[in-house]
Amino acid sequence: MAEEKDSQLFEHCVFAVVTGKLLPEAQAASFTESLEQCGGQVLEPSRSGKWPLDRVTHIISATSDFPQYLEARRALINVVEPRWITQSLLKGKQSPARPFTPDPNLIFSKINLSCADIPQGDKDAIIGAVLAMGGMESSSLTKQTTHICALTLDHPKCQSAIDKKLSCRIVLPHWFDDCLKLGKRIDETPYELPDPEIFRLKPEDDVAMPSSDHIKGASTARPEKIDVPTDSPRRLDVFKDKTVMISEDLQLNGRTRKVIEDLINGGGGAMTTTIYNADWFICQWREGRDYVYASQNGTEVGNLSWLYYLITHNTWTSPMRRLLHYPLPKGGLPGFDQYAITLSNYGGEARIYLENLVMATGATFTKSMKQENTHLITARSTSEKYTAAKEWNINIINHLWIEESYARCQAQTLSDPRYSHFPPRTNLGEVIGETEFDRKALKTLYFPKELTPSPTKLASLKRPAMREKDRNLASSRDDDDVSMNGEEAEQEEEEYVKPKKPVAKARSKSLTSGQLSTPAGKNRRVSSAGKENDTPSSTRSAKDKALSTLHGLASDIQLYEKEKKRKGPIWGGERAANKIDKQRSLERSSSPAIRHEAEEEEFSAEEQEEKRGPKRQKTGLPPIEMRLMITGYSGWAPNSSKMDADKKKLRELGIHVVEDPTNCTHLAAPMMVRTKKFLCALASGPTVVTTDFIEACIKEGDISDTDKFVLKDSTNEKKFGVKLKDVVVRAKANKRSLLRRVLVYCTQDIPNGPSTFQDIVQANGGTFNLYRGKPILKKTNPDEDDTGPEPVYLLSGEKPVEKKLWDSFTKMAEEANMIPRIVSTEWLLDTAMAQQHKWDKKYLVSG
Repeated sequence: MAEEKDSQLFEHCVFAVVTGKLLPEAQAASFTESLEQCGGQVLEPSRSGKWPLDRVTHIISATSDFPQYLEARRALINVVEPRWITQSLLKGKQSPARPFTPDPNLIFSKINLSCADIPQGDKDAIIGAVLAMGGMESSSLTKQTTHICALTLDHPKCQSAIDKKLSCRIVLPHWFDDCLKLGKRIDETPYELPDPEIFRLKPEDDVAMPSSDHIKGASTARPEKIDVPTDSPRRLDVFKDKTVMISEDLQLNGRTRKVIEDLINGGGGAMTTTIYNADWFICQWREGRDYVYASQNGTEVGNLSWLYYLITHNTWTSPMRRLLHYPLPKGGLPGFDQYAITLSNYGGEARIYLENLVMATGATFTKSMKQENTHLITARSTSEKYTAAKEWNINIINHLWIEESYARCQAQTLSDPRYSHFPPRTNLGEVIGETEFDRKALKTLYFPKELTPSPTKLASLKRPAMREKDRNLASSRDDDDVSMNGEEAEQEEEEYVKPKKPVAKARSKSLTSGQLSTPAGKNRRVSSAGKENDTPSSTRSAKDKALSTLHGLASDIQLYEKEKKRKGPIWGGERAANKIDKQRSLERSSSPAIRHEAEEEEFSAEEQEEKRGPKRQKTGLPPIEMRLMITGYSGWAPNSSKMDADKKKLRELGIHVVEDPTNCTHLAAPMMVRTKKFLCALASGPTVVTTDFIEACIKEGDISDTDKFVLKDSTNEKKFGVKLKDVVVRAKANKRSLLRRVLVYCTQDIPNGPSTFQDIVQANGGTFNLYRGKPILKKTNPDEDDTGPEPVYLLSGEKPVEKKLWDSFTKMAEEANMIPRIVSTEWLLDTAMAQQHKWDKKYLVSG
């Protein structure tokens, strides 16, 4: 009898078994056999790796990270871990699905709790939280119990668990409290009885630096190489039957691209150059037509880091599962460019991950902390940076703030207690990388659906009033007159929205009659008051008259009320409705003369408007096609009036002469010069042309071909040791960040003044400050500096007043665990001209 019952345990259930690294095919085959023996049906995936979810009742998966997970949740299909099968077989009945879900948001899903000697109020709260977060609770101790919540080991449950050597953990209620405050499940070890670490040790005592599997292979959005393990198979099954498109914005070199294409083709996949054929789209930025189309139409969109992860692990993962597997927002997130963020208590790959995440948001990352910093992200509430941040009133938060801000595409409020909670003996690096993207926020900000309906959808999007009109006319229209694709409906909609003036005027008059009356015949006269003459009416009752009147005017009333609400310049909207209201108020007026005068005024106003016709659009300057910065041009030197006239002519051609180097697309110079303008503009990676280009544009009255005027200066290229073409390429790649994270100080008495060098440093993303002899950098213990010493520069001449600062600068840098370099301005000028870091001892003015 029991065997017969077990054989029908999964009757009427249809399963899909998702294999992967956590559920190998051999183990999946064993589960499949058990399910089929108990009456269940197991479906095989299609060639594309998907299951027909309309037939599936349960999905067996060890993780929520598989392609059809979201679709399954929307279809209310149970997604359970393989242990659900084992538990159901042990009980002889199907277990509830919720405690076995792989959903990472249900942090207590693998917990079976039993409470011991804790207060009843705390007990109820903890049990409620565990159940709400996917766990189970039992009043008695069983073999399935995973956790006992207790204050001491004196309770019989605790003693029984110890005597029976059950594999359950006895923890303080503080653990549940800290997990709920963070929204993440942290390690239980510091809370375990009999000797909990949170009571035995101080919060400031050392805590081991944890590692996290969630950020492995996802610590950077642009990895330098493919890390293929030696034990990986030669054939990559992950690309089987998939078509991949690689975007041009990745700017891959030919060799790297060929390696990737060979791996994809060798794994049974294919490459494409059109987004319409792609299953997966790989790009760098969240912009462009291809990105928007792919995102709106269900194509998987990821970046190069995601592609390398697939190659390395040979298993599929969602690009939205890890934050740095998805394309970056170009220019960062709104508002983050105002933030300067530093880190504390994170180490190893977690620190690299957070550094890259901070920069992806558009904020400035600093390795050392200064008073200019706005935020400190720390894994614990103990460190020198933490203490200093409290003194300097710098915002202190954990990594959940930066992760969730990036995931939701906007800065999260700092007052949320989750972001300022630090468990006493936990390094929060253990729960790093668990935040997933908010798909709704991404869609709203980067690829919203088109607001304009397609032609085939116009009929279904018609306003209710128009649909009512269609129903009223349906009886008098033959079926042959109606087009199958709704063309007639479209035409009718268009005619209604844009009526001719006389039609609108006639309709408005019919709607302004003072009373609702039975429509009169063509030869029946109407009095000046809007009533019929004294000819006796028919013998129909008042009720019949009212019903007939309402029936005849129903469609007009609906159209009027609908049109009254509609905004816009098209006649028949708010304008017509306001006119009708005005006419009705005049109808109620006791003076017919006033009505007549107002009507004449309105008619004359309309007539004048028709005579005037539509307003002519003002002619203005053409759109800006080129933002040009000019330096070293001698053609304007003696004559400022000529300069103003030429600038005006250039603007009329679409060339805007700018003075801000951050805003230029082209740079005009007679030769390679180390002027402030030239070096600052060069950081933007502009097209560099000769000043002859200016004269040619003015002479021809059109924008000349820049390729004919590209600056070629072999003499100065040899002098400066660079190739201008290569410099521009490097500048575009640097994106004005050549000196990012580089601290540059300058003496007040530097030749040519500090402001010149300040502009060059800041144009290349560096940090510039004057040094007057007072220590600025914070003292740093070398043992606490995870990144090691980095150079800090002082631009200085060799005047006696400048030499006095050298010793104090050297001492300050060494106390901050940095390498002091006192250099001449040649170091900065050469670095900016080459657009790459150049270091040689020849730049030192002091050994």
